[in-house]
This record gives sequence, C-alpha cells and structure tokens, in this order.
Amino acid sequence: MSAFDGDGNKSYKFSVTPEYFRTIAQPGGPGMRFSKTEITHILISVAVLTVAFAIAIIGGIRGLSTLDPVLFPYILGASFLAVASGFLLHEMSHKRVAQGYGCFAEFRMYPMGIVFGLLTSLFGMLLALPGAVMIAGRITKKQNGIISAAGPLINLLIGGVCLAAAVSLEQGTLLWLIVGIVAFINIFLAFFNMLPIPPLDGSKVLHWSIFVYLGMMAVAVAMLAVFYQYMWHFI
Repeated sequence: MSAFDGDGNKSYKFSVTPEYFRTIAQPGGPGMRFSKTEITHILISVAVLTVAFAIAIIGGIRGLSTLDPVLFPYILGASFLAVASGFLLHEMSHKRVAQGYGCFAEFRMYPMGIVFGLLTSLFGMLLALPGAVMIAGRITKKQNGIISAAGPLINLLIGGVCLAAAVSLEQGTLLWLIVGIVAFINIFLAFFNMLPIPPLDGSKVLHWSIFVYLGMMAVAVAMLAVFYQYMWHFI
C-alpha cells in the first residue's frame, strides 16, 4: 500500500511489527522515548551479552579453569564497552532516527537468541541474536534507508576512532587490547550488517541508494583490512 505526502513524495506503509504497534506510533520530536518494558529488555540483553562476550574472550569453559581472577574484571569491562558500543548504540541509532520520523520504535529482545549466545560462549565463540528495534509507521523508501544506515554508521564511527587510537598506542598494553577489541567488534558488526541480505540493514540501504551502500561497505572493508594488518596477530 502506498500514498503521497503533502510534498508529493511517495510513501510506503511500512511495518516489521504486529499491526497494533501502528496505533501507538508517536510524532517526531527531540529526545528519545522509552517504555518500562523496553528498558527491561535492554538491561537484560546488555547484561547477558556482556557476560557471554567475556566468557568467549577467555576461551569458554577451558579458559575459566586457568583464568587469573585479577584479570577478569578488566575483561568484563572490555566486554561491556564492546557490547554497549557495538550492539546497544547500533540499536539506539535505529530507534532515534525512526522516532524522529514519527514511527513507533522500541527494542525487543529475543530470549532464545540471548540464551543461544550464552551457550555458544561456553565453547569460546559468540553467536547471538539478542533482539532488534521494532519499527512501525509510514515512511518513504529514503527514510527507511536512512533508518537502516544509522546503526552501521555509528559502528563505523566508533570503530574508526578506536582503530586510530589502537594503532597509535603502544602494542601489548591493556589499554591497547581493550581499544582493539572495541574497534574490531564495531567494524565487524558494521560490515556484517551491511551485507545485502534481507533482513540485514544493507539490503534496505541498497534498496534506497547504491552509492550510499557502496560507500559504507567500502569504508567497512578498508577498516577491516587495516585492523587485520596492524592488530590481528596480537589479539
């Protein structure tokens, strides 16, 4: 279903959520709006992902048996920074832009996806589907593309800053390691989410503008190349 707005631009009835969400779409405006349910889902997701990522970093169950207890708080802190920047800020960027366009936009966790992530971390890896921002409202193809690009864009920004910092820091230090981890997580998530495969962000950005898509993907690939050249052998 399509319609035309007051400026004559074609708009699309767009929703990735149940129909009733549309009835509570809020007008655009400054600031971000959160419900109690959303805050609960965010806190649970961030907490579980932080622990799961920390376990994965140390090598899973095998790493727990030889882990230095003094080192674990630092690993947990690095894990939190990676999750907060790579996952949370990504989702909140989608939310802020969508709300600015007058859409209903709230994060909802996927309980089984979070549990799966925690289980896989025990084997020294992390495969998780923690959740996503549910969006409902009437937006144009361009607005949909901008909303989708917002998440990977914030990852590229954070990843680029951290990568530049890591390259300039002394190798082997704790700060260098933490910054490098945050850089890699953000750059990798940007690259992964920009793959042109529905329902990933890249498919929606490509549908809107091939030039924006190619530009963002090129930046992500370039950053990954720099990371692997300067840091991969040390992390």
